[in-house]
Amino acid sequence: MVKVALAQQCGDPVGDISDSLLDWYDRERRDLPWRYAPGTEADPYRVWLSEIMLQQTTVKTVIPYFERFLKLWPTVEGLAAADEEEVLQAWSGLGYYTRARNLHACARRVVEEFGGAFPRTEAELLTLPGIGPYTAAAIAAIAFDERATPVDGNIERVTARLFAVREALPNAKPTLRGLAGRLTPADRPGDFAQAMMDLGATVCTPKRPSCLVCPLMDACEAHALGVEAELPYRDAKPDRPVRRGIAFLAVTDDGNVLLRRRPDTGLLARMLEVPSTEWVEGAAPDGDAVKTAPVRADWWQVPGLVVHTFTHFRLEIEVYRAVVPANATLTFWADSARCRWVARGRLAGEALPTVMRKIIAHGLKSD
Repeated sequence: MVKVALAQQCGDPVGDISDSLLDWYDRERRDLPWRYAPGTEADPYRVWLSEIMLQQTTVKTVIPYFERFLKLWPTVEGLAAADEEEVLQAWSGLGYYTRARNLHACARRVVEEFGGAFPRTEAELLTLPGIGPYTAAAIAAIAFDERATPVDGNIERVTARLFAVREALPNAKPTLRGLAGRLTPADRPGDFAQAMMDLGATVCTPKRPSCLVCPLMDACEAHALGVEAELPYRDAKPDRPVRRGIAFLAVTDDGNVLLRRRPDTGLLARMLEVPSTEWVEGAAPDGDAVKTAPVRADWWQVPGLVVHTFTHFRLEIEVYRAVVPANATLTFWADSARCRWVARGRLAGEALPTVMRKIIAHGLKSD
């Protein structure tokens, strides 16, 4: 193995790293529906769409959603012309629904202010809804071959090991961003960014990195020191708090389910929900909470809990169910202006977040 110190004394180690990684990428790159072969001009719309969907979401999960969106809206103009409700329905199940609303708002801005052509610089991209520093750098590099350095979890891990960075995340983020920027070549920066992502996803993995097949093994300081599996260090995360609530699943005798539009701001804004109590920390709501049900009925508690994990808290929901007449009157607590009845056969096409689909499935599981 060529020692790191020797590599630093001879030639251009940074250039050698980028060349070795690009050679590996040309042979081993993942075949993904938003990817383009080296030397092929990328479609900025596809690059942007994939990057928004991939935020906090796995490649495997994203692929069918990406393909569905392209079938529904092949161009940014088509997406901009869609109703927000249609976009939310197509996004349903992908999570982090603010992304969907920002996606739609961004498409409209690109059409209205940029004539349907995405801006190519990081600074301009950062002015668009839903685009932060990472996404702006990724689009600039991958779509326009600008010398920009997106740094995601994979790239942080590769960089921390390559330079044996001992500082723990998240405090190490600026250091890792600077080191990754040093590695980014002027030629093929988009391919280099994707190569770093692929290396982290397939070779330099969080546990048991496959160093023997890594194109950067000889330049990796962590490997030379035998600490590659330990890095990057991370500060311990605090436990997620637990919030609890009750969901009221009202089903009419002719097969409709009561849904309600959530408020315009906050978590799951403007999405549909099963009418529920507030989600609060502490003890679960007691039986008196039934007094706030959306319909006066004979409510019974479905055994078990629905558990769902959000980014910042864990949710535990008790589900109460009632069968009500088709002409049932809604209570004050229902906020009837935001409610509507939806046929069970049409639920799959509604803009329901995953947690609400869990609640409905739990409440109907005895049927």
